[in-house]
Amino acid sequence: MAKISDAQLKQLVEAAIFVAEGPLSEEKLQETVLLDLGVSGKRLSAILKELELDYRARGIQLVKVASGYRFQSMDSLAPWLSKLWQEQAPRYSRAMLETLALIAYRQPITRGEIEDVRGVSVSSHIIKTLSERGWIKTVGHKEVPGRPALYATTKAFLDYFSLSSLEELPDMQEFIAPEQDKLLQQDNELH
Repeated sequence: MAKISDAQLKQLVEAAIFVAEGPLSEEKLQETVLLDLGVSGKRLSAILKELELDYRARGIQLVKVASGYRFQSMDSLAPWLSKLWQEQAPRYSRAMLETLALIAYRQPITRGEIEDVRGVSVSSHIIKTLSERGWIKTVGHKEVPGRPALYATTKAFLDYFSLSSLEELPDMQEFIAPEQDKLLQQDNELH
C-alpha cells in the first residue's frame, strides 16, 4: 500500500469532495479515492474535522449532511449569490409544505393519517411531486384493510435542507407557536 502524508491526504480528500457530483460519505471515500492508501477511519475523520475548521471562517464551508460531506456557501451569503441564477427558486404550496412536514415529523405515515391531521384530502400531485424530487419514498404498507403506503423522508430530503439526521429538524413548537400567535392577533384585530 502506498503511503500518504497528512498534507497530501487533506488535499486529496478536499479535492474529492469538491469534484464529486454529490455528498461523499467517509465510506465512499474509503472505497474509492483512498482504496489503495490504507487510510484508517480515525485518520480520515481527523482530516475531515481539520477541513471543517479550515473552511469555517470562509464563504464556503464543508458541511456534513445525511449522504456525507459537501462544500456549500454560507447561508448568510444567499441574498447576493442568488443573483447568479436567473430562475427563481420553486415556490411550494402551503398544502405541499404541510404534507412534507407531517411526513418528516411523524414518519412513517399514511396518506389517510396526513389527511386526518390536515382535515383535507392530500392531492396525488403533492405526493407525486415530493416523490419525484426524491424527498419522500414508500417504506412499506400499514397492516390494515387496504394496506395503505407508509411514507418517510429520504437522504435527499435531509441533504436539500442541509441536515445530517432527522434529529436536527427544528422543534415543531417553533412552527405552532408563531401560527397560534398570528391567529390570536388576527382575532384581536377583529374585536
